[in-house]
Amino acid sequence: MTNASVALNPNKLVQYLQKMPNEFTKEDLIRYIEENGIQMINFRYVANDGKLKTLNFIITDRNHLDNILSTGERVDGSSLFPFIEAGSSDLYVIPRFKTAFVNPFSEVPTLDILCSFYTAQGEPLESAPEYILKKAHNCFKEKTGMTFKAMGELEYYIKSAKAEMYLGQDQKGYHDSQPFTQWENLRREAMVLIAQCGGKIKYGHSEVGNFILREDGYEQHEIEFTPVEAEDAVDQLLIGKWIVRMLAAREGALVSWAPKITVGKAGSGLHIHMMLEKDGKNLCVENGKLSDIAKKGIAGIMDLAGPLTAFGNTIPTSYLRLVPHQEAPTYVCWGDRNRSVLVRVPLGWLGSKDMVKEVNPQQQADTRDFSSKQTFEFRVPDGSADIYMLVAGLIVAVQHGLENEDSLEKAEALYADMDIFSSNFAEKLEKLEQLPTCCYESADILLAKREIFENNNIFPAGSIDAVASSLKAYNDNGLNDRILGHHQEIMAIVDKYIHCM
Repeated sequence: MTNASVALNPNKLVQYLQKMPNEFTKEDLIRYIEENGIQMINFRYVANDGKLKTLNFIITDRNHLDNILSTGERVDGSSLFPFIEAGSSDLYVIPRFKTAFVNPFSEVPTLDILCSFYTAQGEPLESAPEYILKKAHNCFKEKTGMTFKAMGELEYYIKSAKAEMYLGQDQKGYHDSQPFTQWENLRREAMVLIAQCGGKIKYGHSEVGNFILREDGYEQHEIEFTPVEAEDAVDQLLIGKWIVRMLAAREGALVSWAPKITVGKAGSGLHIHMMLEKDGKNLCVENGKLSDIAKKGIAGIMDLAGPLTAFGNTIPTSYLRLVPHQEAPTYVCWGDRNRSVLVRVPLGWLGSKDMVKEVNPQQQADTRDFSSKQTFEFRVPDGSADIYMLVAGLIVAVQHGLENEDSLEKAEALYADMDIFSSNFAEKLEKLEQLPTCCYESADILLAKREIFENNNIFPAGSIDAVASSLKAYNDNGLNDRILGHHQEIMAIVDKYIHCM
């Protein structure tokens, strides 16, 4: 690896070790720890509630450190996952060296490492969401010869006391700058820390949502990542959520990924962009246009859009967001640059001329092809998502589309070339499938199509049963209609699920 590869990389371990994270070894980590005064190790892992857990180790000597990194540690699985019984609950947590980062909050110099779950027999825990994702991606690579890359748009609200001097306009917060946004500094600090911890960030900005509710100000922001391999994409989202939460807690502010804070105001999604690669080439583009491969993958997502909500929209307030005219999808269709659809193909430098040269006449012409940046975006999920299961489900869906002979015909039939709620689209809208309107419906459609997710032993049957059971336990059939117009009931349910995932 050349020095140029790491010259601007903000990851402290990359800078020090002069190698990329997927090359990190146990010996590399020990050297970094010894030479940088690291006193503690934190094992981090995600359990059933979707939040990062922590197991702390104080380093006593080199042999102790080597043992920690060589064997992992055992934990009580029954306290982490409801499907593990107390009678045989022990699990191992095994560190994934490439995920190591310096904890930016610990007063004691600390190295954090994400872990995988293993059974008493030394086998991966089949039902662990992290392993389900790994199985899905490995199967995808084997069956298609492609790599599945993804990235997320991390939208969130910060609640604080109302700012009197520079009050942003209601629902007009998109790309606002200080002083019309109170929390730009926190977002910028979060971006710096996420990058230092290994996240690949595209950009950050304030979002549309900006309103006053019950004398408190709510301000919406977004941090968007760049496409990386599926497992890494999930890791960086989880670390990103943790860092934003930690910074907000430091400031005494509430941060929430909840899909809806109040009716009539913008909700927060967790849009997932996808890209399919082979030998480093983006296969979503062919001859300057969206490729048939991409269209087939989109068709697979269309076919499984309903059951995907079981992983991506997991609380009753998820379905307060999925309503018409709020730039959130409600019908199964796709389109170019269209924010009213379920899958959007964003503007992607396909066939564009050298705009930088035109704006800057003194600049030499750039003949490179930037169409490799093209992605397609699933706009349904929100901050309640089990991100491992969601991305695993998207991989299964894309593979499903690639393997189906009629996928191109399905893609053509479900293409929307305008706002789907415009009068000119009314006739076609009546023929489109609708997304589930509550958790209960989401569970039913997952159970109806469970076989596709269970194929190739990706999703264990017990995991599908557990997801469906959890969703049905809300008993929220018809909830939206029951609480419509009842402000106190709406706010009670919003408050109940404000700290999702």
